[in-house]
Parts: sequence; structure tokens; C-alpha cells
Amino acid sequence: MTLEQIAGVAHEPDGKASGVVVLTHGAGGSREAPLLKKICDEWARRGWLAVRYNLPYRRRRPKGPPSGSATADQAGVVEAIEVARGLAEGPVIAGGHSYGGRMTSMAVADAAADVDVLTLFSYPLHPPGKPERARTEHLPRIIAPTVFTHGTSDPFGTIDELRPASALIPAATEIVEVTGARHDLGSKTLDVPALAVDAALRLLAAGERRASTRN
Repeated sequence: MTLEQIAGVAHEPDGKASGVVVLTHGAGGSREAPLLKKICDEWARRGWLAVRYNLPYRRRRPKGPPSGSATADQAGVVEAIEVARGLAEGPVIAGGHSYGGRMTSMAVADAAADVDVLTLFSYPLHPPGKPERARTEHLPRIIAPTVFTHGTSDPFGTIDELRPASALIPAATEIVEVTGARHDLGSKTLDVPALAVDAALRLLAAGERRASTRN
């Protein structure tokens, strides 16, 4: 597949890229979500090639919630990662906002997608007001270091709920708390993209140190 076929947009760094970042949108959004644009801009500023893309359901229609199967959307995640791998060498970091992050995490959990770091923005732990419907069953199968960037007022899950959920992952994790932010991660005082990129780079560096020690 090509960048056009995944409805992808590449944010290119100055000079040779250090690696590739692949991000997708939430249930009601698209690759044009302001949050995705800001995060991809930040990655490009740090020297990485960043791709924001549409999931398969969004390629079929411009608006509305996910339609069709989650399996198809997870396949779309795998396709996007493979396309991005062909654009630059180096480590691969993938994830997304809300539903897009969940689909990416499920693809990684099922070993369909191989990434060096998983970066999840406003991971939807459960539907608002329904904590009994936890979306955590696949987390123990994720072996990639994972960053959760999460608002302290997110109705899809509290920070106190996120901590034990992140501990289910048998790899290094980090929670970036965005004080006062809701599901859109809007903040007037914190640079959310910079904080999220910093955390992902920390986990990547820690993983590389562990790998070199083993070798």
C-alpha cells in the first residue's frame, strides 16, 4: 500500500529521520484532528518522520462513528505501520487518540504489528459512566513499552483506574497526566505533545539500553 491509500499525511523532519511515528484518530475524528497535527509537528521537530492517517472506516465515509468491524480497523493499523516503515529507517513508534489508540494497542497485542514504543492518547478504559465495561482484556499481551497520555478529568477513565490497567502490560509503562484535561487533552498550561514525545523517547532509550546490556 501507499501513503495515499491509507489516507496518510507525512510530517517530514529536517535531514535524515531518526525513526518513524504512526498515529491515528479517535472514533469521531480523522487524520485532520488538531491534536494529531500538533503531535506530528512535535515529532518532526525532534527529527522524526511522523505520519497521521485515517482508519479504514474513515476512508469509507468522511463523518460518523466507526462502522464495520474492529478487525478491519486493526488491519488498517498494520497496513499504515508497514507503509510508514518504507518511508524511513529506524525505530517505529505507533499509537493514536482514543479509539485509534485502542485499535493500535490491539494490533500490537495480537502481534500483528511490531513497534518499539506504543503511545496512547486518552485511552478509552471504558464507556463514560460504565466502568464495569473495561477495555483492558488485551493489555497483558502487549510487550511493547507503552505511554499513556491522559487527562485527569477524562470521563472514559480516571487516572486511578488507569494505573492498575497500565500495570497489566508486562513492559515498561509511563503515564503522562494532563491536569484538568478531558478526553480531547486540551490544556492551556501544559505542552501536551512535548510531554508525550518526551515520555516515548525515554521509554525508547531505556529499551535500547536494556537490549545493549543483553548483547
